[in-house]
Amino acid sequence: MSTRTVNPYSGETLEEYEEDNDSEIRRKISGLRKSQAEWGRDVDERIRYLEKELRPRLQNSRMKLAKLVSTEMGKPIQQSISEVDKCISLIDYGVSNYRKFLENEEVETEAEKSYIRFDPLGIVLLIMPWNFPLWQVMTAAVPAMAAGNAVILKHASIVSGTSLKLEEIFSSDLFKSSIVPGSRAIKLIRHADAVSFTGSTGVGAAIAEEAGRHIRKVVLELGGSDPFIVLKSADIDQAVEEATLGRLKNSGQSCTASKRFLVHEDVFEEFRRKVMERFASVEIGDPLKDRTFLGPLSSMQQTRLVLTQIEHLKSLGRVDMLGKPRGGIVPPTIAVPRRRFDEEIFGPVAIMKKFRDNDEAVRLANETDYGLGASIWGDPLEAEMMVPRIEAGMVFINRLVTSDPGLPFGGVKKSGIGREHSRYGLIEFANIKTVWVQ
Repeated sequence: MSTRTVNPYSGETLEEYEEDNDSEIRRKISGLRKSQAEWGRDVDERIRYLEKELRPRLQNSRMKLAKLVSTEMGKPIQQSISEVDKCISLIDYGVSNYRKFLENEEVETEAEKSYIRFDPLGIVLLIMPWNFPLWQVMTAAVPAMAAGNAVILKHASIVSGTSLKLEEIFSSDLFKSSIVPGSRAIKLIRHADAVSFTGSTGVGAAIAEEAGRHIRKVVLELGGSDPFIVLKSADIDQAVEEATLGRLKNSGQSCTASKRFLVHEDVFEEFRRKVMERFASVEIGDPLKDRTFLGPLSSMQQTRLVLTQIEHLKSLGRVDMLGKPRGGIVPPTIAVPRRRFDEEIFGPVAIMKKFRDNDEAVRLANETDYGLGASIWGDPLEAEMMVPRIEAGMVFINRLVTSDPGLPFGGVKKSGIGREHSRYGLIEFANIKTVWVQ
């Protein structure tokens, strides 16, 4: 069996890749187990590898890797370059901090000596998405390996070339990619000691079920329906600029994209009008051109899904599509539905709704099964008063929801389990071991 990658802008076939059979998977797992036994013993060697080997190889592959991502899944090239650079910054953060995070933690008890140590779990299976095909892998792989684990990557099939390129860049017996279809990915769980998954809530639930069957640790980073709350006190022009970036970056294909725009009724019309003007001004087209801001969606299947969701929105209220769909490109779209709309749209579609006061804004923000991130725009003191009532793993004030290596990243409700980044993300992949000496 083989899997095929396709350029979503041109529609041309890029490559065909042979899928791993069961014996090849067992061979990779066996090799990882053998290598991990030694790797887990020396944290200094692990940090040296990140700094002296992985980082230079990633830096040297910067442009080729960015072009590969843009060609396989359609991300505008400047955004792909930024994604590589962010991965490099993650490694820099790990080199500066992971050794300290993994030190034994002494605890005063009745024992002569008692402490907590952080040992590796073994093999961490990464099941990763196509929308940030570099960042999401690095987010899990770098801390997992720093904690002493080996990694096996099952990437989204449409970025198989990126998956194999990452294996080449890691160039380690501790990191292997496996080309298998999604239907077989879940079977890999039994071979691993922990699973990190980023993707849809439905698939995440299936992975959690299988992990539970084998008693495996899971970290799930799932969907989002992030509210972008515009208070009466907001700087409207700033909010419009950030709304454009928050909704249209990566063609709207991000779990933390601003998806629901909740706007105070006194500034709603001004905000909607200015967002429409700004959306209409962005450069749309070939993702390999430097000026392009909005490229195609990742596949024609994804394009058809988003267009179907837009048709449904037309039955619920006003919809303004700022251009005509062509090929895999869906133009920026603004919808003002009269009734509640619960679906997550993975595309350049902004849902707008009015609120009368901050209490109603909080209620509307929480009116979803998701709870990943939220942003609030306006007077910082006023906004911060709302934070405790927002049902989300992250709240940003006058800043788009983003991932920072120093801050924990993750959500509540159907947006996931566990955290990525910071010390909290690192020890997700560790055996938090209590030691008592008497």
